[in-house]
Amino acid sequence: MSRRKGFFESRNPVMTEKAYSQEAYKNDHDGAIQYGETMTVQGAVNKTFLLTAILLMTAMIGFASPNPIFMWGGAIGGLIVVFIAASNPSRSPMLAPIYAGLEGFFVGSISAMYASFMNGIIFQAVTLTIAVLFMMLFVYKAGIIKVTQKFRAGIVMATGAVLVVYLFSWVLSMFSINVPYLHEGGTIGMVISLVIIGIAALNLLLDFDNFEKGEKYNAPSYMEWFSAMGLLITLVWLYVEILRFIAIFSSSD
Repeated sequence: MSRRKGFFESRNPVMTEKAYSQEAYKNDHDGAIQYGETMTVQGAVNKTFLLTAILLMTAMIGFASPNPIFMWGGAIGGLIVVFIAASNPSRSPMLAPIYAGLEGFFVGSISAMYASFMNGIIFQAVTLTIAVLFMMLFVYKAGIIKVTQKFRAGIVMATGAVLVVYLFSWVLSMFSINVPYLHEGGTIGMVISLVIIGIAALNLLLDFDNFEKGEKYNAPSYMEWFSAMGLLITLVWLYVEILRFIAIFSSSD
């Protein structure tokens, strides 16, 4: 069991060690999971494509008819769904598609907002997001950056720090107070944006590792949906941050 605990320490903030360890323990001990019902990398990849398709469909609706309800409803609703899935991963086959649909409305609406300010920004952001995805997949497969326990812990801590800053910024914005340099123009603003993009990109390595380790340790099949949702969360975050960076960079010209 000590070998497995190593895998379950320090994960993607959504894919917590508790979630994976509990579900794998059930797989080993409750007798409910039969042959053919364990997680596979291919299964998780297939689920990722399905969730992406759902997100793109609702994103087109959000882009064609942008409004605050789609943007905030999608963002807040998606966050609630993530919390529910994190507390009960066995519901992921139902919750992951709901998350993808809600997040699509958010992505479509925020994309429309940026597109109204700058022509071609959506194509650039999508292209760069895909490029980063494949670059990080190459880095992972080539072993250029190894996903060690210390690496996982560092990325989770950095991600948590970014989330805290975002939450702090959001609270202050309600009092018409802006956090200096965060998503602002200028050299410092661009550097901060690039650092956040880098952290989001490194989270992809954790997601890839989850796919492989989930199969290796015979996690139940519904964890394919859970893992695919985790990857989609990272991709949406990466895409939005790239949108912001392009906007900041363009405004600095």
